[in-house]
Amino acid sequence: MHFLTDKIEFPDVSEASAEGLLAIGGDLTPERLLYAYSKGIFPWFQDEEPILWWSPDPRFVLFPEDLKVSKSMRQVLRKGNFKVTINKAFKDVIASCAAIKRNDQDGTWITENMINAYYKLHQLGFAKSVEVWENDELVGGLYGIEINNSVFCGESMFTKVSNASKVGFITFVQNTNYTLIDCQLHTNHLESLGAKNISRSAFLNYFKPDDI
Repeated sequence: MHFLTDKIEFPDVSEASAEGLLAIGGDLTPERLLYAYSKGIFPWFQDEEPILWWSPDPRFVLFPEDLKVSKSMRQVLRKGNFKVTINKAFKDVIASCAAIKRNDQDGTWITENMINAYYKLHQLGFAKSVEVWENDELVGGLYGIEINNSVFCGESMFTKVSNASKVGFITFVQNTNYTLIDCQLHTNHLESLGAKNISRSAFLNYFKPDDI
């Protein structure tokens, strides 16, 4: 296992474990986070753990042209009960992602340090949020990191009412110019919307050496 130092570098992603774990330690500075994402690496860890860095193979992604919108979701979108905005309430979105209860996990990887780190990236223009509103109440959303205006690395989403996160995700994808949406790991929810696994090497082809 590779233990990181203060130097902003990572081992080659080919050295990751079968589960995708690549390295331990380091920090969550904007410089390290942006460097990591540009190499196909992301942090994911619980509050009591050291920082864990991952680069899974295969990688779960969505090509915007492959987006699937079901008949029932098209009806929801046509009703117009939800309003979708971009970058209007980043801190509220990430805090809601951290607070939402999920069936497959006991706690959250979105710790206070993570919230502060990604808010710094938001202030620098790299982290973006999608907000879904119903009657002026924030009821869903998602956030992630933009790399070189071509790849959006999705981090987390939340919903407080039925279909809110789907409306936000679908609207975001339909109005984006990104080549690829990185979903990191498989979920049935995103598979139903058209996401699929590709090899890590194919995923990394969408990044260029000068992305950061």
